[in-house]
Amino acid sequence: MKKIQLSATNKTYKHDVGFWLFILPALVAFLLVMIVPFVLGVYFSLTDWDGIKTSAFVGFKNYGQIFTRDPRFLYTIIITVVYSALNIIVMNICALSLALLVTQRLKLQDFYRSIFFLPNLIGGLILGYIWQFIFNRALPSIMESSAFLMLADRDLALLALVIVGNWQYAGYLMVIYITGLQNIPRSLFEAAMIDGANIWNKFKKITLPMMAPAFTITTFLTLLYSFKQYDVNYSLTFGGPSTLFKNIAMNGTELISMHIVTESNKILKGESQMAIAQSKAVVFFAALLCISLAQVYFNKRREVEI
Repeated sequence: MKKIQLSATNKTYKHDVGFWLFILPALVAFLLVMIVPFVLGVYFSLTDWDGIKTSAFVGFKNYGQIFTRDPRFLYTIIITVVYSALNIIVMNICALSLALLVTQRLKLQDFYRSIFFLPNLIGGLILGYIWQFIFNRALPSIMESSAFLMLADRDLALLALVIVGNWQYAGYLMVIYITGLQNIPRSLFEAAMIDGANIWNKFKKITLPMMAPAFTITTFLTLLYSFKQYDVNYSLTFGGPSTLFKNIAMNGTELISMHIVTESNKILKGESQMAIAQSKAVVFFAALLCISLAQVYFNKRREVEI
């Protein structure tokens, strides 16, 4: 009996060692690429780091400065929130519409799915330059008017960012919605049809409630995509055009990710802004973490209620 127990113990031990050896490379990479830089970033945000060295520990001075002396940071937060809200609404409506379309047993439906998903494979920088040509050259030529220069107006340029983001990412979300639609039991629709429910009632009473888990995932992904947007923002508008905020001229469509990168490259009064930029990055991370957790919590709670 003891031999059997020892044998089982040895097998468990060998299994544990094999498990940890298998995940060790990924774990080390995660620590070196994610955890260590994050901890160092928090530390550098509390110093006068210039990108190379630190000479003094300043505590929360950098954090106080970005909220009291830098209205540009406040503006980028506002414009990013507006952009993210528009993106979440428009992108999820379009993605769900595409999913409903390609699940209607159409001819060549697999081809349509591939076409709708294809823009997601294009890099953000390339995508931004392509759409910059469309907005600056193609549309004015088609309309035969320079009034259609969307990127020359702050509000229209923000709308252009939403359009491009939707064109790129809606096909990816469509795949998630397709999975959700295919997991809805057909018997529910058959029962609703027997009861005389029309298309709208079936969509409202069956499809939307049963798609709650998919909504949780897509909302979370869209939220992250919107708040972390940088490459399309850089190549499409480069933060422009200019606008006024608190009587100060600043980039009208510079989202928070682009603002942090731009700030890190600045040198004001002979001093690097790397520590200031790192402080903004930490604040950005904390805000995004809280918003993401709150979104997932309320969506999961709604799933349970449904």
